[in-house]
Amino acid sequence: MPMLWANRWLIVAILTGVLGGVGTFTFRYAEGLSYFSTDPAACANCHIMNDQYASWQKGPHHVAARCVDCHLPHALVPKLLAKASNGYHHSKGFTLQDFHEPIRITPRNAAILEDNCLRCHGEFVHEIVAGSTTDADAVHCVHCHRGVGHGVTGT
Repeated sequence: MPMLWANRWLIVAILTGVLGGVGTFTFRYAEGLSYFSTDPAACANCHIMNDQYASWQKGPHHVAARCVDCHLPHALVPKLLAKASNGYHHSKGFTLQDFHEPIRITPRNAAILEDNCLRCHGEFVHEIVAGSTTDADAVHCVHCHRGVGHGVTGT
């Protein structure tokens, strides 16, 4: 009986080592550490984001905002939760190649984007959006200002 447990622990150790090794290789190969930074170039690690990155460089917010300034909440805990959720969905989508092309923003991330537009420009547009940001049919900033963050896409 003791030999059987020793064999089980050996199998568990080998499986743990293989999974850890594959996970470490994948994280390194996918430049996983870059996603902990605020460098916009990290968003272009995957070819699917090249157009968005290139158009952001030419867009009017290039000098004032990085990807994280618009696409992530600014409070620490919500930011970390959004980064974790986005990281999971992005890595799953890119690994399994089951994402929509062209890439589209999710409703949850669109709400974060809208909050950040209003965080920076709230005083300027307060009269326009007062009371209309939570309606189901509310007009969002990007409805009229679609090219502000990324300029013209596909250039």
